Amino acid sequence: MKQKFLIMAAVCSLGAALLTTGCDGKKTEENPFLSAYDTPYEIPPFDKIKTEHYMPALQAGIEQQNAAIDSILSQEEITFDNTILALEESSEILDKVTHVFFALTESDSSDELVAVAEEFEPALSAHNDEISMNPRLFERIKYLHDNADSLQLAPEEKRAVNSYYKSFVRNGALLSDADKEQLKALNTELTGLYQKFNKNLLDATNEFAIVVENESELAGLPESNIAVAAEEAKARGMEGKWVFTLHAPSRLPVLQYADSRDLRRQMYEGYTSLASSGKYDNAPVINKILQARAKKASLLGYENYGSYMTENVMAGKIESAENLLMKIWTPAIARVNEEVAEMQSLANEEGNTFTIAPYDYYYYAEKVRQKKYDLEESKVREYFPLDSVRNGIFTMAQKLYGVTFTEMPDAPKYNPEVKVYDVKDAEGNHVAVFMTDYFPRASKRQGAWMSEFKGEWKDGDGKSSRPIIYNVGNFSKPVGDTPALLTLDEVETMFHEFGHGLHGMLTQVALRSQSGTNVDRDFVELPSQIHEHWAMEPELLKVYAKHYKTGEVIPDEMIAKLEAASTHNQGFTTTELVGAALLDLQYGKLNNPNDTIDVMAFEAKVANKLNKPEQVQYRYRSPYFKHIFGSDGYASGYYTYLWAEVLDCDGFELFKEKGIFDPETAASFKKNVLEAGDSEDPMVLYERFRGHKPSPDALLRNRGLIK
Repeated sequence: MKQKFLIMAAVCSLGAALLTTGCDGKKTEENPFLSAYDTPYEIPPFDKIKTEHYMPALQAGIEQQNAAIDSILSQEEITFDNTILALEESSEILDKVTHVFFALTESDSSDELVAVAEEFEPALSAHNDEISMNPRLFERIKYLHDNADSLQLAPEEKRAVNSYYKSFVRNGALLSDADKEQLKALNTELTGLYQKFNKNLLDATNEFAIVVENESELAGLPESNIAVAAEEAKARGMEGKWVFTLHAPSRLPVLQYADSRDLRRQMYEGYTSLASSGKYDNAPVINKILQARAKKASLLGYENYGSYMTENVMAGKIESAENLLMKIWTPAIARVNEEVAEMQSLANEEGNTFTIAPYDYYYYAEKVRQKKYDLEESKVREYFPLDSVRNGIFTMAQKLYGVTFTEMPDAPKYNPEVKVYDVKDAEGNHVAVFMTDYFPRASKRQGAWMSEFKGEWKDGDGKSSRPIIYNVGNFSKPVGDTPALLTLDEVETMFHEFGHGLHGMLTQVALRSQSGTNVDRDFVELPSQIHEHWAMEPELLKVYAKHYKTGEVIPDEMIAKLEAASTHNQGFTTTELVGAALLDLQYGKLNNPNDTIDVMAFEAKVANKLNKPEQVQYRYRSPYFKHIFGSDGYASGYYTYLWAEVLDCDGFELFKEKGIFDPETAASFKKNVLEAGDSEDPMVLYERFRGHKPSPDALLRNRGLIK
């Protein structure tokens, strides 16, 4: 009851700025963030949300949370419930508005949203700083931290207290007042720099295009990709021509199939020089980010920013991450040398005199695959229409965890391309809402991701508030009467993001801060990556992989070829990923706040030190390495994909041993990983599921780098 009063007090304090009437219970048109959503399962009412609603709602959310914190500080007794639990329940409005705002800025942005972000994000950052540096609030958390045993806190409560304590310390709670002000200024500066980096990247991506006028240059490309390029040209007023962009469904087929070496070169150079020069050059932004991070790390007592970022996760320190990566790097580059030799031999057989260049890699890797395994991916794609793959991920979830997905065609959605599903368990109980948004558009950033519009938690009576989870992708689009036909990489990506989705949907914990994907960065990729393994398992392929024209189930012969080719080109794939992770860690080691580096020279220096094969580029070059420069989420943490892959490959070997849909194994994974969130130490949870500590050998076996 007190919490409801605080919410109303915060809302009413803004008066006419938010509501067209007073706070007497009568309302006409109001800010939708400031009242309960009158929608199925509290899905945000996207059709009612307008650009002008964000800032007033943010201000109302800030006032609501400040009022709640004042109430916390007014209590003489210090308990878990009146401090930690009350803090977790203090941000109802903020959660609603920030979840929608950040979802749309990433997946359905506009010039208006970008303009709002310039005010919204710094204001939110400043508010978060005020909380994390509040000395009286920290005193209460410190008391609970220091007295956790005598207060007889439950294990998950003790873990939550410890997490809050560490978070406050890492965000400046122990600093002097003057240093706190400096830290706030640095955080505000970094927020603005991340905005600038992301805007440059989006604008540079959308500006680049290759216009093809001569049809002969399209030789080798699948008809579906040629049709998409023709549609893109028509949309740009260039009917009769073909336009290719840097979005993956356009870029990758050119690199993989185009017979024109010049066309491949144009695409490769366009991508690898993205946001690297001119008005969208991200190099100056990167330097300012690195300088601000160095100052922040020093202020907080760390040798460098990498030490600050790795201290609070499973790895613990940069050296642990590097040691793992180097165990993978050495066999990976050895395999690259073998792959390049095979490609060069094939190119020579064709009468070519050139040396394999980076922009030849995808093309000749595909040719080698066709020659060695008689497997042409353009033909394989015909068995993977998007709707069939969607059936595959839903079937996997039903067989493993007993959940079903029913489309809600009339549910609110932020874009017409979004699909919404009601997720239920075997008894018919509502589990979650799941949304998908799979096709590229100019308003959406590149890549694929999962997030939420509402998290999960339990109230005092043990009743669970169920989550609203969404997956976003940039997959191949349908063309005319031909449905979207996914590449093998897109299929795995769809399973990957759905794995994150399951982590968010199936969670069953009491505290918001411990639910779903709120886990260590180097553990969060376990649920996503382990579910990739099911994508190519024959037992599941027989269920979902069906020809888009005939409905024919994928033949056994093709499945056998897919299995035989499963480790094809893994030297390249592993090297570009590990190289990017090692580059990220080298950035994390920089500690001079006054240094200005030549970004491209720095990349080259790292590559030279690693003896990186010249034919393989970093998966992301620095100017478009959004994971580490678009926010601090994966800064000095891109390695976590491989750290988690050690876990997922080791864990999936248990499923292979017991049966990929073994009920007991699936129930254990669901209980100890998907449901548990951050309620216990992640390695404890993993070992409880697996029965032993993981080793990198399973990863190396899975990638075919060792026997």
